[in-house]
Amino acid sequence: MKSHHYFFLAVLLFVWMSCQTRPSSNTEAHSASEIRISLPDFDADSAYHFVAKQMSFGPRVPGTKAHEQCANWLQKTISAYADNVIVQPFSARIWNGETRHGKNIIASFSPEKKSRVLLGAHWDSRPTADHDPDPANWHKPVPGANDGASGVGVLLEVARQLSINRPNIGVDIIFFDLEDSGTPEFADASLRRKPDTWALGAQHWAKNPHKPNYRANYGILLDMVGAANPRFAREGISMFYASDIVNKVWKTAQTLGFSYAFVNERIGDILDDHYYVNKFARIPMINIIHYDPRTETRFFPQWHTIHDDLSIIDKNTLRIVGQTVLAQIYQE
Repeated sequence: MKSHHYFFLAVLLFVWMSCQTRPSSNTEAHSASEIRISLPDFDADSAYHFVAKQMSFGPRVPGTKAHEQCANWLQKTISAYADNVIVQPFSARIWNGETRHGKNIIASFSPEKKSRVLLGAHWDSRPTADHDPDPANWHKPVPGANDGASGVGVLLEVARQLSINRPNIGVDIIFFDLEDSGTPEFADASLRRKPDTWALGAQHWAKNPHKPNYRANYGILLDMVGAANPRFAREGISMFYASDIVNKVWKTAQTLGFSYAFVNERIGDILDDHYYVNKFARIPMINIIHYDPRTETRFFPQWHTIHDDLSIIDKNTLRIVGQTVLAQIYQE
């Protein structure tokens, strides 16, 4: 059984999309009163492959061989889709005063277009599993399947689709590094109060964009977008800086039939890459992030544990998020 949804935009503008079972879309016929814009299907199998490939390197902890190998693969992979790719190296001091070297990877589609959307996710893994139920695991690295690799996997598949069927706007995709090296829970209380130890790559990019005077209409950050039974609530920082963008993206998701995942609930602030993009780059960026009120951490159960592995990644969740992002881009 094939089914189609339609977005009704101004003056009978339609966006063509599918639920779950429709085959690859073809360009629709045009008429004097109707314009149909082909929306590509998000391939969840492809996105899952991209997640699994990241996991094959091991935890992407800055300073490790796995981190370097994954950086090289990310650059090579997205270069096959984007018009140009810039690797932005940087150094930053982490919570304990040690210096770490990171790489933000920025891919641009139709860089000549002034109207742009910014998409982001972090690609590094957390070096300390400080929320693991077993204290013996606290100093082990987090595999980072959902917390990191899922957002990157979705955006790599988005990039693949953008290379096939170009939208009317320019798109930039940023893979932020050193997001997850913030102060661990087992550190001294005085160190835990130290500000700005998270999202170091986003802080660097927001203060030093890859292009002078870079601007985007808005941004969408993906974080923890691969676990089963997702719940994406309207996060506080996103609502403070960009409530209109939250409303627009949530409406798109709900029109697609994903209201069970994109819920109309407002939650508190979650410090993430988007905060610094809003604060320093002045680009209104929202966060699509897994929120689970049933857990102690309010995130997915395996968050910041050694069990955040490929076994918890759900292809349907990748599809929900990826199709929503694609629909948002193609209706601009």
